[in-house]
Amino acid sequence: MEYLTSTDFTAIRLSVKVALAATLLSLPFGIGFAYLTSFCRFRGKLLLEVLINLPLTLPPVVIGYLLLISLGTHGWLAPLFNLLGIKLIFTWKAAVLASALVGFPLLVRSIRIGMESLDPQLISASRTLGARRLDILCTVILPLSVRGICAGSSLMFARSLGEFGATIIVAGNIPGVTQTIPLAIYDYTSSPTGQGTALSLCIVSVVLSVLVLGIHETVGRKFTRRA
Repeated sequence: MEYLTSTDFTAIRLSVKVALAATLLSLPFGIGFAYLTSFCRFRGKLLLEVLINLPLTLPPVVIGYLLLISLGTHGWLAPLFNLLGIKLIFTWKAAVLASALVGFPLLVRSIRIGMESLDPQLISASRTLGARRLDILCTVILPLSVRGICAGSSLMFARSLGEFGATIIVAGNIPGVTQTIPLAIYDYTSSPTGQGTALSLCIVSVVLSVLVLGIHETVGRKFTRRA
């Protein structure tokens, strides 16, 4: 083990920043898609579920490459982003987008499990009393699905902390700019003199993951006791 440098601490801060931003960015969409797949019937529902869960089976490198050819200089969406003056590729924002896509299925699945565990009679009673869909969502479904939302958010945060494949393709491995903990560990393991620092970063990664999972279990037990 060796002492961490300022660049290593920057990588740690960036990892937490990317994971938090990816989770917050995905949360509204995760709730929306979980609601659609749990309570709505429409044509193409099976296709939507397949697309949501596709990142679970695709290699992260494939997701990163698809993002690269979509958002790159000559990508499909390049004219739109150039018009708006937005640059994503090889920035920390690209790392956020990559982490959000890779972890999104975990978020939706957890929220969906929470929503589908609700008593249907509560929703039926709300409809009988004249509540609209939005009212039912805000006053019944979401408050009773908090445990699933918290579980999905913590799992996605933890998954984003460890994201490597898609991030290195679409954001690169630029120290101090886009280099997260997994990318820094990859760099150090490629150097004969970097094994000690790589081990130190591994320990930091384990500690962060344990903290996130500990919070996840604590929140879950708290809501279980309330229920």
